[in-house]
Amino acid sequence: MDEHETHRRSLLAVLRASFLTGLVVILPIGLTLYVVWAVVGWIDGWILPLIPAYYQPDALMARWFGPDYEFPVRGVGVLVFLVVTVIVGWLAKGLIGRSIIRTGEDVVDRMPVVRSIYGAFKQVAETFFNKKEKSFDKVVLVQFPRPGSWALGFLSTRPKGELAERLAEQGPDLAAVFVGLTPFTSGMLLFVPTEDLVFLDMGVDDAAKLIVSGGLVYPQPKEPR
Repeated sequence: MDEHETHRRSLLAVLRASFLTGLVVILPIGLTLYVVWAVVGWIDGWILPLIPAYYQPDALMARWFGPDYEFPVRGVGVLVFLVVTVIVGWLAKGLIGRSIIRTGEDVVDRMPVVRSIYGAFKQVAETFFNKKEKSFDKVVLVQFPRPGSWALGFLSTRPKGELAERLAEQGPDLAAVFVGLTPFTSGMLLFVPTEDLVFLDMGVDDAAKLIVSGGLVYPQPKEPR
């Protein structure tokens, strides 16, 4: 192999390495921006139709910069959603707001199908956003789908009501564990004896990344203090 051919292959190897390094840098940034842009657009598409046409972003831009101004404005729906959510939360803390919510829930309770859907969503929202009751705050290893095979799981809230009573009849202390399936679009809820769980120091975010990536992205080891 002559010197020219060696130099050419060396140059190609450098270009290939630089290209792969560039992909490692660009792909996370590009995909993150794409997902954020898509989510913002989805929220805008849900919120903006509720705003009168006179106050739509495109109409405001046309009045300010002229009818020929054409530039997509995103994020207005997100801003409106945040402001309205804060106002509703502030009103819900007051006596009048609680009375209105109670009256509305009484109306929903009279609707057979709607009350089931509303009740399920309300319970999930209260579980996730209620600071008094922790959920999905611990990562565990659980034997699933058979003994000897281990899966990552998230410790959920303690069983309650009839379920807790029935499970207590089955034996030792049982914990609710949610096992997410790659790529985390679904999962399973298991009730497992607490003594059979292996508790990990891994964070919930790191465990979610590991599941979504199919075992490709492992958490970085913590540096000793």
